[in-house]
Amino acid sequence: MAFKIGLLGLGTVGAGTAEILLNPELRHPLVQEIEIGKVGVRSLDKPRPVALPADLLTTDLEAIVTDPEIDIVVEVIGGLEPARSLILKAIAHGKHVVTANKAVIARYSDEIFDAASAAGVYVMIEAAVAGGIPVIQPLKQSLSVNRIHRVMGIVNGTTNYILTRMAREGADFDGVLADAQRLGYAEADPTADVDGLDAADKIAILASLAFGGRIKLPEVYCEGIRSISAADIAYADRLGFVIKLLATALREPSAPDDATDHLQVRVHPTLLPKSHPLASVNDVYNAILFEGDPVGQVMLFGRGAGSGPTASAVVSDIQNIVAILKTSLKTSGETSPHSAAELHPLLACIHQHYCTISPMDEVVSRFYARFLTRDMPGVIGRLGTCFGDHEVSLESVVQIGFQDDLAEIVVVTHDVREGNFRKALAEIRGFEGVAEIPSVLRVL
Repeated sequence: MAFKIGLLGLGTVGAGTAEILLNPELRHPLVQEIEIGKVGVRSLDKPRPVALPADLLTTDLEAIVTDPEIDIVVEVIGGLEPARSLILKAIAHGKHVVTANKAVIARYSDEIFDAASAAGVYVMIEAAVAGGIPVIQPLKQSLSVNRIHRVMGIVNGTTNYILTRMAREGADFDGVLADAQRLGYAEADPTADVDGLDAADKIAILASLAFGGRIKLPEVYCEGIRSISAADIAYADRLGFVIKLLATALREPSAPDDATDHLQVRVHPTLLPKSHPLASVNDVYNAILFEGDPVGQVMLFGRGAGSGPTASAVVSDIQNIVAILKTSLKTSGETSPHSAAELHPLLACIHQHYCTISPMDEVVSRFYARFLTRDMPGVIGRLGTCFGDHEVSLESVVQIGFQDDLAEIVVVTHDVREGNFRKALAEIRGFEGVAEIPSVLRVL
């Protein structure tokens, strides 16, 4: 029997999804059993990148999620509303849901997954993180027997493209961003990408799956790439590093008497050693590195966005639901495909408790800092003394040269507690010989 989907949105991802479903040849046989029942669009007259019968199109998206003939609702309209409300209404009407909407899942996963669990339906989210790179199902299934220690990755193609161009061309941020917007790699409003918000949504989702608990998005530390300069990239290169916007989630070692898992979940630019597996991931590509016991390191790499890659993840989720429904129908003898007899524990999201996120002041990291200082005796000595007073151990202090009659000094620390480092910087900013601290970046 055919399983009918209601497709909400026929933009880039929606059109890619329809294209796969309309051309099932040489794909898995289950794709042939998936039928497009209805497609929700904003305008009926707009030219479409994919040819669909006119009677499949409607502007009434609510009618799709309540239609008794629809088995699976696919939400690819993006944004918070009406996406969230339509997903919840679909669940209330017994529909399974596939979504590519990381913003909705990162913010409203608690109510969405609670509702899905109560209704006995699936909400599948492979396309919400890293486009066509399969990361959600591997975390739920193949890697779930491991104790995951760390998830770390480059999960935003726009920022990776900008940083790659800056490194190759010695260009500054503003010029490369403007060019990326002209080429369509960056949105007219690039805030979600360049300020790290998109990456924060994605690492919140990955952390929830990796560590088996819910993540409160406001607790995810988020810092973008606007402050990265060509000078920082050049100095990083001289020191043996590249700069990437990294999204990281890791489990901290617990004290013997502490039964609570403490996580670090953060997004920020990071100096990566050139030998690191993620250092060679360039342009619009994404990569996610998992570290676990006993598997060790596993890295997944590919295109993190775009019509084809994201649609691949969407249809994969649809196919997984269809496979479960076919099995349920055969074992139960029912004729309705809407509900699964029991949710598959490796496909459903069933976490109930909230993870404890450590504040950034407690995070231990290495740091890179660039200082512009006046030509006065003893400045480097005062920097070293101040850092020592705050228990900040320095790996290297290098005077690079002069900029506008100011000496340029680059400091790299050993692992230090962030709170201590910030207190030292606050004191140093008051020094008479320090004109500016233009850059502070973390080092892996």
